[in-house]
Amino acid sequence: MSTQKTIQKLLVANRGEIAARVMRTAHRLGIATVALFSDPDADAPHVQLADEAVRLPGAAPSDTYLRADLVIAAAQATGADAVHPGYGFLSENAGFARDCAAAGLTFVGPTPEAIASMGSKLEAKALMEAAGVPVLPGATVTDETDLSVEADRIGFPVLVKAAFGGGGRGMRIVHDADSLREAVDGARREAASAFGDGTVFLERYVVDPRHVEVQILGDTHGDVVHLFERECSIQRRYQKIVEESPSPAVDDALRAELGAAAVAAGKAIGYTGAGTVEFVLDQDGRFFFLEVNTRLQVEHPVTELVTGLDLVEQQLRVAEGAPLPPEVTGATITGHAIEVRLYAEDVAAGFLPATGTLHSFAIPAGAGIRVDTGFVDGSVVSPHYDPMLAKVIAHGPTRSDAARALARALATARIHGVTTNRDLLVGILREPEFLAGGTDTGYLTRHDPAALSAPAGGLARHAAAAALAAQAANRASARVLAAVPSGWRNVGGAPQRVAYTVGDTEIEVSYRYRRGALDVEVDGARLGTAVVATAGPEAVVLEVDGVRRRYSVVRAGETSYVDGPDGSVALAEVPRFADPNAFAAAGSLLAPMPGGVVRVLAEAGAEVSAGQPLVVLEAMKMEHTVAAPVDGVVSEIHVAQGDQVDTGQVLAVVEEVAAEATAG
Repeated sequence: MSTQKTIQKLLVANRGEIAARVMRTAHRLGIATVALFSDPDADAPHVQLADEAVRLPGAAPSDTYLRADLVIAAAQATGADAVHPGYGFLSENAGFARDCAAAGLTFVGPTPEAIASMGSKLEAKALMEAAGVPVLPGATVTDETDLSVEADRIGFPVLVKAAFGGGGRGMRIVHDADSLREAVDGARREAASAFGDGTVFLERYVVDPRHVEVQILGDTHGDVVHLFERECSIQRRYQKIVEESPSPAVDDALRAELGAAAVAAGKAIGYTGAGTVEFVLDQDGRFFFLEVNTRLQVEHPVTELVTGLDLVEQQLRVAEGAPLPPEVTGATITGHAIEVRLYAEDVAAGFLPATGTLHSFAIPAGAGIRVDTGFVDGSVVSPHYDPMLAKVIAHGPTRSDAARALARALATARIHGVTTNRDLLVGILREPEFLAGGTDTGYLTRHDPAALSAPAGGLARHAAAAALAAQAANRASARVLAAVPSGWRNVGGAPQRVAYTVGDTEIEVSYRYRRGALDVEVDGARLGTAVVATAGPEAVVLEVDGVRRRYSVVRAGETSYVDGPDGSVALAEVPRFADPNAFAAAGSLLAPMPGGVVRVLAEAGAEVSAGQPLVVLEAMKMEHTVAAPVDGVVSEIHVAQGDQVDTGQVLAVVEEVAAEATAG
């Protein structure tokens, strides 16, 4: 039997959107809050929202948010009596939960014993199997493990997974024995970097399953209930980007089975608070246990919207010793909710994380739309943390209603300064197979992310709008003859020209005013059969083939951010006269993203083959390998392990070796 207590001041041991989200509920309940912040987060919204804040000197997670001793010291210094860990960082660290208890702090989460039992995915599988929950065959990897034997026993394809942690880090899919050792070594390194433990295991990989998870809540009086399922099948790099509740693949009978298995899992470990039991659902409708996340999930808002519950409130009340209330034990599903994760990343470049300053960041919230974020206008997206900018969630009477509302909210958002996956998310939400419920983990294999992300009308109209807005801005700032269009002549002359780049694509716009009309060509092709434009520095109205569209244009430096009804595009103006110093030597390997150099795998003078890894970078907890583009010799190495690099920085130079002529 638990003892009732009251939380007065809550320290949130996290950052960004989840820290702000926890604080909002705490404030509604009358609980004071304390924020933590690293040096890059000094001006972050979650810091401003809190009643008090404590600095954690440094930038890297290992020096700041993962320092349990500093977190507990901050709680003691501010008089906090409870700690909410959010998700990630220390949220599933049993030692941290024990340290909180030893310091007299209430840990808002399950017991250290429950966390420890699920901290190792290997022990978790054994416990679940004993509790009657279906599990997949697997094997722990040690220095003595014969990988070939174990993989043959399990059967290819095999999934290499980190034993501690999640979020897709330390995970590899292996289809044959030849690549197994390399996958295991890579997963170990990534897991050690992300979670502080490089233990990995092998598990049978179910091809294109659905990823379905069940929300559970347990109290300190022995009750555990489930709050239905969420489907999280659409993923990239093994991380979820679209989540929804209920699952379009789960009927009432399957929902009852999944819920019963999840409750059995929770009771097997004496679970308290909010947790999630994750399953894979194969094409025959069979489900298998994956893991228990002993914390609040990123995607918890979809459950909140379909049940009307505040899961953070329930966490706090359970931590205070209260029993589960009737609204939890009798919860039902109302409508449908879909969440997308808006990431700072370059989809066309293989989902590489992106950094920079958010010049504008406005996502329209309204009836049925919820935005959880830790960023505002002017926020800096750094390479030190996860690149998620926001979670945008829609709730509607039906799944199609929610998808349509969510797509519009994203499409009409103003996001300038950082490359994001926004267009991909809109493309998914409007794609026929998604709308029909075809959402297994192979979705982004069947559907090209670049194609899903393409602007509905291509780049031509956006580029024309950027050029016309720039021309209007030039005339508005002219000291003489401001009303005369740029390039105007009494006798018609050559058109004005400007070129832009969008990723690796260059596009040229030429335009010429003539007696009340306007001729526009994009890459030599006339833009429609008739073009009438009203242009200002910040807004351009184009009428093409009888259809009028309005584009807003925001310029930051040499980049124009163009938002219209057919999508949003960032266009970087190409200088008329190129800087000769801006070109890298032939054969240069450039950093595709900002990050840290974790390994240099070759030295100057070494002979290398095309595709051979030369430098490994790490950014936002993910590794990226830069490989030799051709067969050749490494003539220069410009970086060393531990260096920090920026996008476009030269890492190494490979001189191509010409193929030897063969005798005829």
